[in-house]
Amino acid sequence: MWIYEKKLQYPVRVDTTNPRLAAMIIEQFGGADGELSAGIRYLTQRWSMPNNRAIATLNDIGTEELAHWEIIGTLVYKLTKDATIDQVKGTPFEAHYVNHGKGLYTHDASGNPWIAAYYNVKGDPIADLHEDMAAEEKARATYEWLINISDDPGVTDTLRFLREREIVHFQRFGEALRIVQEQLETKKYY
Repeated sequence: MWIYEKKLQYPVRVDTTNPRLAAMIIEQFGGADGELSAGIRYLTQRWSMPNNRAIATLNDIGTEELAHWEIIGTLVYKLTKDATIDQVKGTPFEAHYVNHGKGLYTHDASGNPWIAAYYNVKGDPIADLHEDMAAEEKARATYEWLINISDDPGVTDTLRFLREREIVHFQRFGEALRIVQEQLETKKYY
């Protein structure tokens, strides 16, 4: 089905310790529009797809989203691993630290824990693929905003890579939608 290579899909370089930035990036680790939600959404929706091409698209992108989740986790870890208590105090990361130390936990930037309601499966291929395209656009927008607040060149580089992958995923879902619509619109002859 797939092979796990023990390396990140994209190298993560972090130039500074920055718990404040980590607290914002964690949005993509456990937020509603983050990588975990997307990965589970696509891997769950694939069973409702009417053809192998659409199934393969959801499978490919779903597993890639989990690789992106690993990248986000690495960013957050590297931004906080060497942080002193004084660097943590007074930042949005402080509440996370009180509950989880420097360990990663699936929650959004506001501290709300990840819940299964963050992803949706309708069981209708057209509805699900539209949902997927919207999810990719929301993730792209979040990456844009994270790039805007990042002051770390290495982090910004990684965020740009992830933003570009969201654009590619949007395009691939658009292709899958076209294929599924064409299949569903063909006349059935018996």
